[in-house]
Amino acid sequence: MTTQELVAQIHAKQSFLCIGLDVDLNKIPKHLLDEKDPIFEFNKAIIDATHHLAVAYKPNIAFYEAYGIKGWKSLEKTITYLNANYPEVFTIADAKRGDIGNTSTMYAKAFFEDLEFDSVTVAPYMGKDSVEPFLAFENKHAILLALTSNQGAFDFQTKNVEGKELYKQVLEVSKSYKNSENLMYVVGATKAEFIGGIRKIIPDSFLLVPGVGAQGGNLQEVCRYGLNDQIGLLINSSRGIIYASDGVDYAKAAAEKAFELQKQMENILKS
Repeated sequence: MTTQELVAQIHAKQSFLCIGLDVDLNKIPKHLLDEKDPIFEFNKAIIDATHHLAVAYKPNIAFYEAYGIKGWKSLEKTITYLNANYPEVFTIADAKRGDIGNTSTMYAKAFFEDLEFDSVTVAPYMGKDSVEPFLAFENKHAILLALTSNQGAFDFQTKNVEGKELYKQVLEVSKSYKNSENLMYVVGATKAEFIGGIRKIIPDSFLLVPGVGAQGGNLQEVCRYGLNDQIGLLINSSRGIIYASDGVDYAKAAAEKAFELQKQMENILKS
């Protein structure tokens, strides 16, 4: 998916909502555990109930890898279902990969060619040659971890190194990478006050913003600092939507929570 296609979808749905599919078998409705593939059945129902409200879905790969080959098959079925039935949505493999060049190439092939995701999250710590392999695929995107929403982000990301915070150096250096126009960036909603400074460095890039909802991030604050001429934001909510109910009405409850966020986004876009 091109950035222009993503922007068109945002305007069509009046939404920049991304739903995180972080499926924990201990949290999904108990009646689904009798299904042959409870993870996929859960995802399918959530997707069917919310696809008109969301422009992106983001499976966190750890929640699938944890269940071994069965979990990986559930992931494969989920992305295949999305691509076949809702090809307009933007798909994100939240894998946080990043390794030496040839290894990164294989990670990229796994998510872009085998599973056919539109994007994958990438850790920048190992530098240029660990990121550029993800940028070599046409109309695919690497979403670089810039300033994350967890408390530990302050351990390293905001450290002052030679007069500048480390995350700002990551942003600036990444602009020199080959095919950097295919970069997006993860910026936590709990760090909304930092987004204004981030926009000065990368004014035109899309930001994937987790942390709205269960982690306490504020949508209006994020939009105040983060919106640009092409919207430029994907706001992710995971637990706050997919676990809105643990009963048989879980998909309907998820849709209601997604609708609440979508209406807020619509009002923000109109204003």
